Amino acid sequence: KNMITGTSQADCAVLIIDSTPGGFEAGISKDGQTREHALLAYTLGVKQMIVALNKMDATEPKYDQKRYDEIVKEVGNYIKKVGYNPAKVRLLPILGFQGDNMIERSTNLPWYKGPTLLEALDAIDPPKRPSDKPLRLPLQDVYKIGGIGTVPVGRVETGVIK
Repeated sequence: KNMITGTSQADCAVLIIDSTPGGFEAGISKDGQTREHALLAYTLGVKQMIVALNKMDATEPKYDQKRYDEIVKEVGNYIKKVGYNPAKVRLLPILGFQGDNMIERSTNLPWYKGPTLLEALDAIDPPKRPSDKPLRLPLQDVYKIGGIGTVPVGRVETGVIK
């Protein structure tokens, strides 16, 4: 439920993939979460995607470019079937726990020449949200906060809140 709620408001999906032996295969299998999340993101209208291949230090051998290439090929084929253009989807290796290739380039992945996760996020095309149109704010949730009152939460699609 939370994945669907968050994704319905997203401009870009970041699909985190487990690169470990067995982990990737489970996620990309017929009923795997990787497949499910990629399909849901596209179905919910998220047209931009970044795929981060996590746990590259747990591959055999560590930081294995062949494993990266194998996953990139298989994920690329699947996201194409879903509806994404693989040429426009960034696939990048990361080590989330250590922070490698997230903000700064990793010395553990010298073969990787693409952007860091932060650089890939910065390169996302911001959606056009016309401010000259009437206000359109689909609600995601409503909170009742003591001492403040009822607070609606959503995303401004068009118009401006003043």
